[in-house]
Amino acid sequence: MNNLSQLVLNLRKPHTQIHPIIRFTIITFLVILTWQLIIIVFDLPKFILPEPLAVFNRLTTRFDILLYHAWVTGKEVILGLLLGFILGFLFAVQMLLFKPVKYWLLPLLIASQAIPVFAIAPILMLWLGYGISSKIVMAAIIIFFPITTCCYDGLQNTPRGYLDLATTLKANRWRKFLHIQLPAALPSLASGIRVAVVIAPIGAVAGEWVGASEGLGYLMLQANARMQIDEMFAALFFLTLFSICLYFSTDYALKKLIPWQTPYPQHN
Repeated sequence: MNNLSQLVLNLRKPHTQIHPIIRFTIITFLVILTWQLIIIVFDLPKFILPEPLAVFNRLTTRFDILLYHAWVTGKEVILGLLLGFILGFLFAVQMLLFKPVKYWLLPLLIASQAIPVFAIAPILMLWLGYGISSKIVMAAIIIFFPITTCCYDGLQNTPRGYLDLATTLKANRWRKFLHIQLPAALPSLASGIRVAVVIAPIGAVAGEWVGASEGLGYLMLQANARMQIDEMFAALFFLTLFSICLYFSTDYALKKLIPWQTPYPQHN
């Protein structure tokens, strides 16, 4: 009876859950299986939906080309994340410390998301050219809103007791910001960063679709023009894999750098 109770308790512990790599493998297998079944059931031609084996063959035969274009897109995404993070953080700090500035910056913040990325992409191409600069700016624009709002909410919602204690100790505004408000806002900022790393590739690839000579978006357009749908899926696979690795790497780094952030809820 004791052994049975111990087994039940072990099954309820979070660390006995299925390993993430195993879960990822199972999900990938189910997606590929469903993909193949859809092709068989609906008898889809390869120019509509290629078979998984054809995409895998394209991945192996064109691996070096795909890797090069993935590297270009990866640079655009990472540099866009850095630019968007810096701008979003500065905007949030200015809205907190200088209250009148908030009413001037808020319309600009909303406008950055109200205008679709595809609508401003041609303008950015005209201003910044067809190189990497326009893609970096597009990636930065698309993540600007979540970074700014999450950081500002975190700064705004600092526990009042901490601020009252700092006032009692006669701390000035900058000491309150650096030692109380900023550390308290980091968990919210981390949530914004997690959202940003997922959506940043959208801006970079959208810029490559409008005009580029390299990158995964450019490669997908060229493959589509040549009706090489298997190569399009191979490029999409590289983009998906890059986004997943970027997200989990960022999530791991944030948990290490901000250990006081609220952990994810655990279900019993």
